[in-house]
Amino acid sequence: MKSMKIAFAAALFAVGATAAIAQTATTPAPATKAPVTAPAPVAKAPAATTAPTAATTETKKGAKAPQTPEAKACSDQADAQKLHGKPRKDFRKKCMKKVA
Repeated sequence: MKSMKIAFAAALFAVGATAAIAQTATTPAPATKAPVTAPAPVAKAPAATTAPTAATTETKKGAKAPQTPEAKACSDQADAQKLHGKPRKDFRKKCMKKVA
């Protein structure tokens, strides 16, 4: 009985060791790559002579663009009416159409 337990334990150990070896990741040899060259310099466009408007300026993700006076007035009216969510959005859309 004792020899069966030892044999069984040895078999389990062998299976476990084989599974562990099979899961070991091997890293492939680094492939040789062609040398990377720097891109050719790009000519810069001349600077704009006028300042961009608030509607045309691009902002970073999450940053707010400055509001136009019309949009600010519509927002103030929505604040006065204590509008939030979809009703506020609808109100501002209608207000901006009236102003424009």
